[in-house]
Amino acid sequence: MAKEITSRSTDYAQWYNDLVLRGGLADYSAVRGCMVIKPYGYALWENMRDNMDRMFKETGHVNAYFPLFVPRTFLEKEEGHAEGFAKECAVVTHYRLKANPDKKGELMVDPESKLEEELIIRPTSETVIWNAYRDWIQSYRDLPLLINQWANVVRWEMRTRLFLRTTEFLWQEGHTAHATAEEAVEETRKMLDVYADFVETYMALPVIKGVKSANERFAGAVDTYCIEALMQDGKALQAGTSHFLGQNFSKAFDVKFLNKENQQEFVWATSWGTSTRLVGALVMAHSDDQGLVLPPKIAPIQVVIVPIFKSDEQKAVIDMRVREIMKDLKDIGIRAKYDDSDNNRPGWKFAEWELKGVPVRIAIGPKDLENNVVEIARRDTKEKHSASMEALAFYIKGLLDEIHTNMYNKARDYRDAHITPVDTWDEFKKVLEGKGGFISAHWDGTSETEEKIKEETKATIRCIPLNNPQEAGTCIYSGKPSKERVLFALAY
Repeated sequence: MAKEITSRSTDYAQWYNDLVLRGGLADYSAVRGCMVIKPYGYALWENMRDNMDRMFKETGHVNAYFPLFVPRTFLEKEEGHAEGFAKECAVVTHYRLKANPDKKGELMVDPESKLEEELIIRPTSETVIWNAYRDWIQSYRDLPLLINQWANVVRWEMRTRLFLRTTEFLWQEGHTAHATAEEAVEETRKMLDVYADFVETYMALPVIKGVKSANERFAGAVDTYCIEALMQDGKALQAGTSHFLGQNFSKAFDVKFLNKENQQEFVWATSWGTSTRLVGALVMAHSDDQGLVLPPKIAPIQVVIVPIFKSDEQKAVIDMRVREIMKDLKDIGIRAKYDDSDNNRPGWKFAEWELKGVPVRIAIGPKDLENNVVEIARRDTKEKHSASMEALAFYIKGLLDEIHTNMYNKARDYRDAHITPVDTWDEFKKVLEGKGGFISAHWDGTSETEEKIKEETKATIRCIPLNNPQEAGTCIYSGKPSKERVLFALAY
């Protein structure tokens, strides 16, 4: 018998791992810190990827692909960038193995294959891309350059968790070049809006848009914008970032263009990215103690149909009707599956598809055929009801929209109920240790205070919300004057 899923209240971290493994999303790899994304999990990522890719292209971006390997000297050219990523880099020093003469069947590094320059397995691609842009950009007519890459990256993590933090992960990274700072900032904000739109529209997950403090800024950026979501354990998760890079990388790689006044100047840059950690966010934000709860718009299977019968004759009649229903569903773009496998009973199938988070389950038996109805079970509320087979596909389409809205509202209500204003250090610690969530508090704007708060509580400034109201106050930690509240939280 399969192991029971750990409840959220007993051990939230184990609950999450149970769902990822039992739900068929991913598995552990033989390589430390890496994961195997299983077909069901990869189908979920593909749906996320394909919708984001379409949204990127609708805003004028095109896809390209750059090398996995980054020369070490490239990484060293932008000082802040190099310092930020140095501890996470996997380094290639040799290019060949050979048989070990002292131990049969064993391979060893061939010392004669040492590389003249070490190669970094990309932790991010700013440097290798900006080296290429030096040849691609000559004039203002070459701008803006709006490029995105879908790729894998490696960041050597000491403590890993499936999807949330793995040594290798999948992501997209946009890298754009502009003639002016204003255009680059506009691009940075535009892509933040695209991310927020995607996460809310397709993942049913509300986010807060904001800008990072200097301590939390991307290494090499002038400003980092982010979307922050809240998980069911009261911890925040950064769901996407968009960076205004200024001229840092164009100066490091000497990327200049001839402007309309026939003068040379350095290009202005942005970069922006989301990754497979969004899968982890989705699991933690929506799921329950019975299994995954997947948003309909990106669920690999939106509807599963389970037949209930006692004889081959009954099964044959049900099959005939289900074929018509399946065609109607697929004709209007609904991803449906008919689970007529004979190796498990209906009750087992119900539990399995509930575990896998399929939004809608339909059961159909001989009496249902007689009455021209089906039994429908919603995954989000676990409610069951009967529905007519007439125009069933269009009814299901509306139901999927209703489920999405309900999931979004539930997550938003939880998030809003866990944004707590505090005015004292004691209040701050009490809320952090108890209720959790986002804590709205005054901060004096210094990195020193931010670092001390992090050292004492592990809480970080998740963001300074965009269009944040200006409000005079005193910093909860230092007592110094503050002009606005910022959002603190414990975070993944």
